[in-house]
This record gives sequence, C-alpha cells and structure tokens, in this order.
Amino acid sequence: MTVVGAGIVGLAAASRLLDRGWRVTVLADRPTAESTSHLAAAVWFPTRAAPRDRVLAWGAATYAELADQARRGVPGVVLRESLTLHREDPGEPWWAAAVGDLRAARREELPSGYPYGLRFAVPLVEMPVHLPWLTEHLAERGARFVTRHLTRLDEAAGAADPAHPADLVVAAPGLAARELVPDPSVVPVRGQIVRVSNPGLTLSVRDEAHPGGRAYVHPRTDDVILGGTLDEDSWDTTADPATAAAIVARCTDLVPELARARVLGTVAGLRPARPTVRLERGTLADGTPVIHDYGHGGSGVTLAWGCADEVERWADEVAGLARRPGPGVPG
Repeated sequence: MTVVGAGIVGLAAASRLLDRGWRVTVLADRPTAESTSHLAAAVWFPTRAAPRDRVLAWGAATYAELADQARRGVPGVVLRESLTLHREDPGEPWWAAAVGDLRAARREELPSGYPYGLRFAVPLVEMPVHLPWLTEHLAERGARFVTRHLTRLDEAAGAADPAHPADLVVAAPGLAARELVPDPSVVPVRGQIVRVSNPGLTLSVRDEAHPGGRAYVHPRTDDVILGGTLDEDSWDTTADPATAAAIVARCTDLVPELARARVLGTVAGLRPARPTVRLERGTLADGTPVIHDYGHGGSGVTLAWGCADEVERWADEVAGLARRPGPGVPG
C-alpha cells in the first residue's frame, strides 16, 4: 500500500495502516521537514475546513488521540491551556463538544478591551520536534519512505516498486492534489507566522475577529508562534516584513508581555484548502483502489487522526481484508 504525501495527514494515515498490519510505503516529492505541516503553528482549532458535521467528528477523534499522546509523553505533543477573546458574547462554539471542558473566562483572565472569553485546553504539536520523531517511529515499525515526484496520481501504484504495484493508494498530497488528481477546487490559503522568543508565556490566546486581522499567540517550549493570515488563493511564500510587523502588533494587543519578546524569524506557507475536505473512495485509471484524504485547509493537525481512523476502516473494506489490530501508535 502506498500513501502519497508525507505531511501530518499522510503520516497519520500511514500510522493507522501499520496498526492494521499493512506494508506501507510513504511516497512524497520532498522530505517531511519541507512540508507545509512542518511550518504549522499546529494547535488544535478548526480553521478553514468543511463540512462542519464531519469536521466536528474528525476533530473530536483527533483531539482525543493527541490528548492521549500528550499524556503519554509523545515528543512534541502537549495539552495547552487556551483562551479565545471576544468583543461580543460568543455563546457556545460549534466545536465545543470536541474539547470537553469549556468555560467562560473570568474577568481577571481577560486583557483590556475584551469583555468576553472562553477557556479550555487543546493539544499543541511542536512540529519541528514531533514530525521527525513520527517519521522515525513509522520507519522503525516498517514504513518505507520514498522520495519521488509524480506528475499524475495514476502513477502512484507502481511508482515505488514497478515490479510489485501497491494494492491500495491513499492520496494525501495536500496542495499538490490540485495538479496530481487533478482537482482544481484545491486552492492555497497563505498563512504567515512570526516566531519570537518566549518571555515566560504558557497560555495560548487568540482573537479571530481582531480589527487588524486574526491574531493568535501559541507558546512552545523555546519560542512563541504569532499569527497570522488567511490569504485565499495566494501562492506567494515570501514572508512580508510589513505583515510580520502587523502580526506582532496585534498579538501584543492580546498579550502585552510580548513587547519584551525578540523576533526570531517569520515564514509563510500554503494551506491546502477546498470547499470541503475530500475523504472518499475511488479508483485510479489502472483500477487500483484509492482513498482520497486532502483539502484540510488550516485544520491538518486538527483533523488528521480522525480522518486516518476513517482511512483505516475503509482500507480493509476496499481490500476485502480483516486484519488484527496492532499494539497502537504512537507510543
């Protein structure tokens, strides 16, 4: 079986398939460290993904998986206390059922200018730590990683080993799905973030409706990720200094302690979005079964493991197999 794509969506699917006893090859045109996933702020929060009912189900399953990983000490995964800020009463968010305990923020927990807030805990994944660990972990369990550029998804079954074509392909190529599948409904949503030194922060804070643009502050072990942008249909991956300065300014509105932080760098990446996440079955031109798993927008980390659970179930159905579950991953 071949998984096309080495971002978090493809790696989560590969992990679940290894659980079921499949021999897995992960095929990508670049290493995981060069993927969009590696740049992600990577905090659980549904962003630019639909439809809501399925996103809620996938998101709840992913929340549970990542929370369990955090409890077990999987490298790079932690549960982070979070605060969303609001100028009007937000009511109960549509995604509230996925996170469990959620409460109104107390007055003393709110910065100046914000009469409302919500407190809850969500998983945060430090991608520069977690993705190399997950890649190595999968390789230790038997996954094979092959770097090769495909021009069409129909090439995938025989790309890694023409003498022994894959009996199933999982297509998780992110933005490349636009050309590979091809699926012209896949569009880039540019996101720019700024990395700063951590002045002692432990609380994630966000304001999705800041007058200057979305603002979020996500502390990690050694730095803080500040964001960000949702620039629809923009292919520009050059970080803009003016945008970076604006991000720092509005994030400092949320967390004044950031005035002491030193800017360490800024990057821009392209989220792979479409009108709805595509998680469905099909066939390639040669008849090989394919499971499409792409179009997660800004919710790759938020949905990856829930989608992987569905890929796992479908894989056995597609192949007509019933394999005994393995010991579970990661661990």
